[in-house]
Amino acid sequence: MDRNSPLCGGETSSSISPRPLSHLSVQHRVLSAAQLREHGVTAACTSDRCRPGGPWQQLLPGVFVLHPGPLTGEERLHAALLYAGRPPAERTVRVPVQPGPTSAEKAAADNAAAGNAAAAPSAYGSAMVTGLAALALHGFSAAPPLIAVDRIDVLVERTRRLRSTGCARLIRTRALPRPQQVADVPVAPVARALADAVANLSDPDVVRRLLTEAVRGGHCEPAAVVKELTGSQLLTLPHVADAVDALVAEGRAIAEDRLYAMVRSHALPDPLWNVDLRLPGGPQLGGVDAYWPEEAVAVELETSSATPYARKREHLERLGVTVVHIPPRKLRAAPADQAVVVRTALMAAADREPAAYLVVLPRG
Repeated sequence: MDRNSPLCGGETSSSISPRPLSHLSVQHRVLSAAQLREHGVTAACTSDRCRPGGPWQQLLPGVFVLHPGPLTGEERLHAALLYAGRPPAERTVRVPVQPGPTSAEKAAADNAAAGNAAAAPSAYGSAMVTGLAALALHGFSAAPPLIAVDRIDVLVERTRRLRSTGCARLIRTRALPRPQQVADVPVAPVARALADAVANLSDPDVVRRLLTEAVRGGHCEPAAVVKELTGSQLLTLPHVADAVDALVAEGRAIAEDRLYAMVRSHALPDPLWNVDLRLPGGPQLGGVDAYWPEEAVAVELETSSATPYARKREHLERLGVTVVHIPPRKLRAAPADQAVVVRTALMAAADREPAAYLVVLPRG
């Protein structure tokens, strides 16, 4: 075998075909054992380079960092993803100490290090970052920076048999959400990342700040967060339940501001804001966020369960009131479309039978 070949340990060209390193990213120096083999680096060479005082280090089973010394938060992130996303056929034990590498093997290792190789997204399989690390990638100011996150939470399928170890904490789920690509890595959606982060937090102030930023920063709607927290059975924790109450109130206030802005910016007639409706001398029919009494059109923001809204809508519509329900996410994403819906309802009032007379009171 040519001593200048990157093939190692007596392997032939028919058993391995080294990949060139020139195309790889220079951002990270984290590779799995399988990726090192693809570049012609044998287990013997890897083991030799990871000896005490050597130029490499093994951070997790089967995952190596091609430099000595402290790691960056991004390197720990990629290492955790590589560990969690590795195929089941790959062993997770440490590389055994083997006879020293040849000069050709050392040359291949130097070539790998010089390439500063980064993992391709496919190397992560279906694994994705979640928890505090994911929130940091989503840009949360209330989340610690990656370098300060002790353990990288990685969401994996429930059938995976890998164990949490080192800086990688595996969180299993029956149904993986669709990941978002942030900084070239798969990241769980904000609502799921929040639930996984909150599961490991006991400080009420931290939990409240994270949930509030999710809504105030426009990352997601309160209903999505509540759904994930409910699915994770976290609403039984008092500090989480208190934070959710504040979250819902925060979400409603923001949605109301957007509703005011929509009416003003699209020149809709001024409604009566935040009123209760009832029949004369009869029971309360419920509150609405905006009401046009002459046209008998009401607008309600869907900021919690849809069940009460459906019942109220049926009752009001039997009395001749048109009820327009607007989810806050639609009000945020497409206010012009929602304004068209409201305007259409107002214009159609002339063609409808007159509504029952209702008493309008300020919402208590």
